Amino acid sequence: MTDAVRVRPLADGDWDAVVELERDAYGGLGLSEGRAALQSRAAVSPDTCFVVDVGARTAGYVLALPYPPRRYPDLAGTEEATAGHPPGNLHLHDIVVAPGLRRRGLARHLLHHLTATARARGDERISLVAVGGTERFWSARGFVAEPGVVPVGEYGGGAVYMSGPVPAARQTPAPTVLSPSAPTLREVS
Repeated sequence: MTDAVRVRPLADGDWDAVVELERDAYGGLGLSEGRAALQSRAAVSPDTCFVVDVGARTAGYVLALPYPPRRYPDLAGTEEATAGHPPGNLHLHDIVVAPGLRRRGLARHLLHHLTATARARGDERISLVAVGGTERFWSARGFVAEPGVVPVGEYGGGAVYMSGPVPAARQTPAPTVLSPSAPTLREVS
């Protein structure tokens, strides 16, 4: 991939691309929600919804919103604009990358951006509902299944509620600074 990759806030002009990506990802599972539901989720928490661009193309998106632990959006409805929940748990509702651009690290870019956002908001956990057999993918990223939260048949067959702690910020080691009087390796040897 030679085009620049950029994660940015979801904008009004992105909705056609987001709706198409969502339909392609979830339509075959019978889980496509449609524009009104997607927009209602983003309206509740616009600061936690992003797209990833590859060059000039919208290549993927993430929709996340604050939700109490062990609860999740109803696929059959829209969110109330006033239904915002306090920080603590950020629910990752959708993360989608265009089929031709998968396995190139774009979902990782979105997830890292979302994790940094959750940390900055003061969230302690991120939750999601794994659908379409993605439980193993999410387990490898630190999410733990919580069986019995999602009723059988809701969110499709085999859907599993999962959550994980918001990881601490990665610490980069401070550069080693030698004082003018400190010996160098050559002087010591």
